[in-house]
Amino acid sequence: MKLRLRDYELELTPGRPALMGIVNATPDSFSDSQGAKGVDELVARGLQLAEDGAAIVDVGGESGRTDRDAVSEDLEAGRVVPVIEGLVAEGVTVSVDTWRAGPARAALSAGASMVNDVSGLSDPTLAELCAEHGAALVITHTRVKPKLKDYGDFDDVVADVVAFLGQRLETARELGVHDVVLDPGLDLGKQVGESIEILNRLSELERLGMPLLLAISRKDFVGSITFKRPADRDSGTLGAIEPALELGVGSLLRVHDVVGARDFLAVRDHLRNPNRSVPLLAPELRRMA
Repeated sequence: MKLRLRDYELELTPGRPALMGIVNATPDSFSDSQGAKGVDELVARGLQLAEDGAAIVDVGGESGRTDRDAVSEDLEAGRVVPVIEGLVAEGVTVSVDTWRAGPARAALSAGASMVNDVSGLSDPTLAELCAEHGAALVITHTRVKPKLKDYGDFDDVVADVVAFLGQRLETARELGVHDVVLDPGLDLGKQVGESIEILNRLSELERLGMPLLLAISRKDFVGSITFKRPADRDSGTLGAIEPALELGVGSLLRVHDVVGARDFLAVRDHLRNPNRSVPLLAPELRRMA
């Protein structure tokens, strides 16, 4: 399974997830250090994540926290664009974490190769922009508007995820997007038990025939099991990786601790394939002809 990212393609092999590192260009992330962060500091973090094994670096300019108001589109774009430009100049493949057309347009113009939309394609313009730029699109399951603390009413949360993502996938294709990644939206408008149920039944999403993104890092369901605050959940996050390794489709893991996830995957892979001389640490990005 190949994922086209503008001028590059990423080979996604079942059982060997690619890693997406996280750069929060915000002063109020729920899991990162608080306070303003300079562009040079954020670019340096992104470069380190890429060196550590992240195939894609996801840059966000607005916190997903529901106890904060939405920032203006201009402010969000102003936070992410210089970071994206700095990373792209160094050859890093970048995704922008946004649900609004203004920041998405600015990020794609700055060289981003993917839009990571956590709103479930609430604005189809994002799909149109991805089609225009040859970028990939992440569509996330959620029945709740961004920045709103609420929960969906599900008879069967997994069935709802499959139906919703299938509908949005069809919309994206109608708008010209060829490379789509689907995210079941762990913790987004869901109770902890519903997120865990999705992971336990993750194979049911394979019927959609698309690669999956699992944003598992430092989530509430990890905290509910470990009783740790967000910044201390990296080791617990590793326990949520296993379901992705059983999939028959390619997958990406969105994580803060790329080194920890990389090492976990490398050791697990090597133990199951002891004759492999060099464990595969990260998929290779290939420039398209």
